[in-house]
Amino acid sequence: MNPLLKAEQAVLGGVLLDPDQLAHLDWLAPDHFYRPVHQALFAALRKLRNDGHPAVAAQGPVPLSWVTDAVDEAGLHVRGLTAVYAHTLISACPRPAHAPVYGRMVLEGAIHRTVAQHAIRLHQVARADALQGEVEGALRSADVLTGVLTDLARRWGTEPRPVAPPTAPATGPASSPPVRVDQVAEDERFLLAVLTEQPRAMALVVDWLRPGDFAEPAHGQVYRCLGALHHRGEPIDRITLLWEAQRRGLLADGTLSGEQLTALCDDVLPGSTEWLGEKVMRSSLTRTAAASARAVRALAEDEALGPGRLINHALHALSPLDEVRARWQTANGSSAALPPASTPSASGAPPARVQAARARSTPHAAPSPPARTGLVPAPASVRSPARGHP
Repeated sequence: MNPLLKAEQAVLGGVLLDPDQLAHLDWLAPDHFYRPVHQALFAALRKLRNDGHPAVAAQGPVPLSWVTDAVDEAGLHVRGLTAVYAHTLISACPRPAHAPVYGRMVLEGAIHRTVAQHAIRLHQVARADALQGEVEGALRSADVLTGVLTDLARRWGTEPRPVAPPTAPATGPASSPPVRVDQVAEDERFLLAVLTEQPRAMALVVDWLRPGDFAEPAHGQVYRCLGALHHRGEPIDRITLLWEAQRRGLLADGTLSGEQLTALCDDVLPGSTEWLGEKVMRSSLTRTAAASARAVRALAEDEALGPGRLINHALHALSPLDEVRARWQTANGSSAALPPASTPSASGAPPARVQAARARSTPHAAPSPPARTGLVPAPASVRSPARGHP
């Protein structure tokens, strides 16, 4: 059986056996559970406690009403939950005092799922933006993902900080481009032709456009040559460009050919350098956002990766997008609108909650009295686990 499912059953069974365990699980939310029936039951148990159910303050054995009332309350929001399954959950809990540890396992699974879901969303929005020639949707989704990672880090009890993984995550083959490759290449060729014909225009884009922003590697190398000539203050035309490409070994290794450079400079039409540069930047930003999303999703799907490392590696995977975004904002004459920095405040998780969430496999010093770890005996037919349950 899936260990995560066993952990969900164990934490619920622990609370059914000992309502006092809810006091140590305030940091765990119903939506951290994977199964809807488990979400509904945990929410019902918290509601009963908040409403002052007699079982919370009862001395001696836990009354059976604690189980039946929780099942009835949860049954208002989900189908298929029975008292039989509730007793199956009870039998799935080895020790009620370990409920915070089981809850930490549930939270760990929720972190992996949440990060994966938001990475998928970022990838979808980036591809949609690429089709429409926009970037705002991808930037907003990236901000949401960053905010989610920061919140999850605090729930887990760590500080969010980008950390490079030992090895790059295996993202698999990239999905097909959402826009026509020839259209992107055409925009890049047009920009390079204008920059060659109007050398002074390099000053308009050199501060924010980089060779890596070009989808076609050869075009990026041509732009690198133009940038080198501009930096040295040398004349820029088709001859000096060809000479710079030869000095860099681009002709010898087959990256470029003289015919390619000649064709690039032949058909020159009037065009706005900044407008063309921004088109290349839009393509670069959505392409980088999609690549970052694939990397984050690959990290989230690695079950061997602990939540703290997952969060920090995911933040590192978003760093290339932050760098491109900053240059995009420079091109538009505005500062980068990054998510607000998180600072310790009343909204952060209290130390006691963090300690409970992390629950370093240490049970409570004072275990619950035996009288609170057993329910009033139920009929054998009720105690027997059902063959099929939610």
